[in-house]
Amino acid sequence: MAEGRNLAGVVGLCDDVESLLRAASAVRAAGYREWDCHTPYPVHGLDRAMGLKASPIPAICLAAGFAGAGVALLMQWWMSAVDYPVRIGGKPLYSWPAFVPIVFELFVLFSALATVCCVLVLCRLGRWHSPLHDSDVMRLVTSDRFAVVLRQEDRLFAEQEAAALLARSGCREVRPLYEREEDGSLI
Repeated sequence: MAEGRNLAGVVGLCDDVESLLRAASAVRAAGYREWDCHTPYPVHGLDRAMGLKASPIPAICLAAGFAGAGVALLMQWWMSAVDYPVRIGGKPLYSWPAFVPIVFELFVLFSALATVCCVLVLCRLGRWHSPLHDSDVMRLVTSDRFAVVLRQEDRLFAEQEAAALLARSGCREVRPLYEREEDGSLI
């Protein structure tokens, strides 16, 4: 272990998509649960190789949109028929065609807010720091390399075995990933 740093995991760097897909399939077959892949662009088939399930975000956002539409209908019905009933031109107190624009607007608003919240929570975007930021892995991955990261929190993780698995599965370069020890400074 490097002085002043804790082991956070092992990183396997690949040069091409086929190697990345092979490594992801091997890691999945080995039973790891705390791992991720990083690529400079979306890779077709990576979610299948990683064994990822379909995202719940579309269903949550659609449900939030319908909830917004329901809130809009209920709010407008309450205001026009119960709270402040004024009969204008012989129209009924609840005339739904007049409420369609507000229903649409609240459908869109609730869906958009749900999408933002889901992406922040489900994609874990609220993290302040990642050990990948301390290494040069992200610099490589954002230009032309692909990475498979096995995290130390996994129940199967052992540094030597994880490194050997990544090397066997086609990663050209395998290196340990260290996390800075917190020293209380803001830097």
